[in-house]
Amino acid sequence: MKLIRQRESLGAEQDYRRALAILDAARGGVTEPVLRVYQPRPTVAFGRRDELNPGFAHARQAAVDAAFTPLVRRVGGRAAAYHGGCLVIDHVEPDPDPKTGIQDRYRLFGDMVVAALEELEVPAQVGEIPGEYCAGEYSVHAPGTAEDPRRPVKLAGTAQRVVAGVWYFSTVLVVEEAEPLRAVLEDVYAALDVPWEPSTAGCVADVRPGTTVAEVEEALLDVYGRYSAYMGYGRVVGGGER
Repeated sequence: MKLIRQRESLGAEQDYRRALAILDAARGGVTEPVLRVYQPRPTVAFGRRDELNPGFAHARQAAVDAAFTPLVRRVGGRAAAYHGGCLVIDHVEPDPDPKTGIQDRYRLFGDMVVAALEELEVPAQVGEIPGEYCAGEYSVHAPGTAEDPRRPVKLAGTAQRVVAGVWYFSTVLVVEEAEPLRAVLEDVYAALDVPWEPSTAGCVADVRPGTTVAEVEEALLDVYGRYSAYMGYGRVVGGGER
């Protein structure tokens, strides 16, 4: 499995296009699975449902006003926000029958994020919590925070795209500084007139104070290394890329 550790975000649109370029390369005959990890610039990623919402123009402007770049993605549900305190994990893998394993991949990669967090003694589980932003059955959440053990918070969301001969699975894991994300999402969801519960927007550091992006990345790559070995790909190898 080839690892691309992108040293710097290229910007919201360019980062997304890079993922699609990797997908196109795999569809064009490249057989090696690719794992790409990077810390994004401040972005609000909207779904197609958001783009069709009468309040989209106001929601888009709310993102811009908060210094977040708006992006409409081809996969995923409602609006999600991320920044440099997050990790984006893009996994592209050739598969002769990519449609068959869609639900299995959601379960597997959600469990892998949970396993990585558990290595850092962060309790987490897969499943939607009431009122979460960009709600999904396979979100990763913590049952409580360090300040309030009874307040569940969403830590990661996943999305998937399937084309002939290949699939693309993307995970956004929020590690540090949840407050700017919560603030922009409050404005964006108000403009879209979509109800949600702002307290569900959290991060790993809310659960285990002091946790850094670097620590979480190391734990995730360790888990992906085991996945790669299990699948017979050998080690996760690669290097940095600008």
